[in-house]
Amino acid sequence: MRAAVITELGKAPEISDRPDPSGQAIYEVSAVALNPMDVNVGAGRYFGGHPELPYVPGGEGVGRSPDGTRVYLFSDGLGLSRDGLLAERGAAPAGLGIPLPAEVSDEVAAACGIAGMAGWMSVAWRAPVRKDDRVLVLGATSTVGLVATQAAKLLGAERVVAVGRNPERLKRAAELGADVTVNLEENDLAAAFKEATAGDGPTHIVDTLWGPPAVAAIQAASPGYRVVQVGQSASPEATLASAAIRGMMGEIYGYTDFAVPASTFREQYLRLVGHAAAGEIVLDIETYPFERVAEAWERQATGAHAKLVVTLT
Repeated sequence: MRAAVITELGKAPEISDRPDPSGQAIYEVSAVALNPMDVNVGAGRYFGGHPELPYVPGGEGVGRSPDGTRVYLFSDGLGLSRDGLLAERGAAPAGLGIPLPAEVSDEVAAACGIAGMAGWMSVAWRAPVRKDDRVLVLGATSTVGLVATQAAKLLGAERVVAVGRNPERLKRAAELGADVTVNLEENDLAAAFKEATAGDGPTHIVDTLWGPPAVAAIQAASPGYRVVQVGQSASPEATLASAAIRGMMGEIYGYTDFAVPASTFREQYLRLVGHAAAGEIVLDIETYPFERVAEAWERQATGAHAKLVVTLT
C-alpha cells in the first residue's frame, strides 16, 4: 500500500510503499487531520518519544471499518507509539472508531477531532460555560481557539472575548461570534482584558498560550474565575502570585484529549460534529491531496492557522 513515511527525525514524510498493516481491524483511510503533535513527534520533540523509524505518522483520521461503517479514529497510540493513519490503510482495535452521521463530511469529521475537541471540551465539559460567563479565549486565532469562541457563544455565554496576534484571524473570530477582540500586542494586557469584558474581568478563561498572556488574564479576572489550560504556545512556564489564585478563589483546570474517558469523548465528539454539520460551529479547513502530504506537513510545521486535512480518496 501507499503510505507517508517518516524515515528521519525532523524531515517531512515521503510517500512510499509499505506492507499492509495486520494484527487488528484494518480500516480504509479517507482523511487525516494534521496537528502540531504530529510534527513534534516526527521531529523528536514530543515528551512521549516517537515510534521506531521508519513509521507512518497521523494521530487521527476518518476511514471505513471492515464492515463498511464510516468512523472517526483517534488514540490507542496511533502516530505516537506505533504507525498512524497517513496511509491507504491503518490498523486499530475493532471498537475504536466512532460511527459518523451521514451529513458530516470526512474533512469536517477529521477537523472536529484533536483540535476541535480541545476547544469544545474547554467550555462544554471541563468547566461548562454558565449563562452569566464572560469568556476570554487566549489564542482564539487557532482552530482550538476559534472552536472555543463559537462554542462559548453557542452555549450561552454573556460575552466572549477573542485574543490573538493575527489581525485577519481576529477579524475571523469576530465574524464567528466574538463580541470583542484584543490583540496580544497591547501594552497593558490585563487592562485591555478588563476593558474588553466591560470592566468586570473574565469569569472563564480558555488558555491555549500560558506564559505572560495567561498571567495577565488571571490578573484581570473576576473573583471565582475558572481557567481551562489547554496549551503553551506562548511559553511552557508562567509565574503566578499565590494571591492571584487563592485570594480570588480561582480555579485552574488542566485539559488534554488523551485523558478523557472514551465514552465521554465519544459522546462529546458527536455533539461537536452535530453542531458542525448544522453550521452552528464552523471550522476553517484547508485540504491537501495525499500526493502533497509533504507540503501539508511543512505548512503545519510553520504554524498554519487553518485546520489542515490530507485526503486519501
